[in-house]
Amino acid sequence: MIDFENPQFIRLKQTDNDTYEKLLLPLLIDGEDIVSTYQGTRDGIVFTNKRIIAINIQGITGKKKDITSMPYSKIQTYSVETSGVFDLDAELSLYFSTIGKIRFEFSGSCDMARICRIISNYVL
Repeated sequence: MIDFENPQFIRLKQTDNDTYEKLLLPLLIDGEDIVSTYQGTRDGIVFTNKRIIAINIQGITGKKKDITSMPYSKIQTYSVETSGVFDLDAELSLYFSTIGKIRFEFSGSCDMARICRIISNYVL
């Protein structure tokens, strides 16, 4: 399981959906599509139409990867803190019935309204 308090797993920026496609294609189920992808220094998260997938690249070489699947059906609530004048990062907190609170930090240039629409579309 990914340590979501790891400071390397913050300040995610939107990236091309094909960034993790090769890694994740064998794990996706029939009818599951990548909707949006965000990457930090090495780690990332992928929103699909079924779940959120967190990818933690481990070790010096990066060959070891920890992948955590978090289905939308387990999200009880979420909150968003948008970026401000002096705090340029935005935060997304998700509350899962099975694992508790998970927090992601995005760069201020990320479209947080879009992220909320993605989550709401599959949770509500």
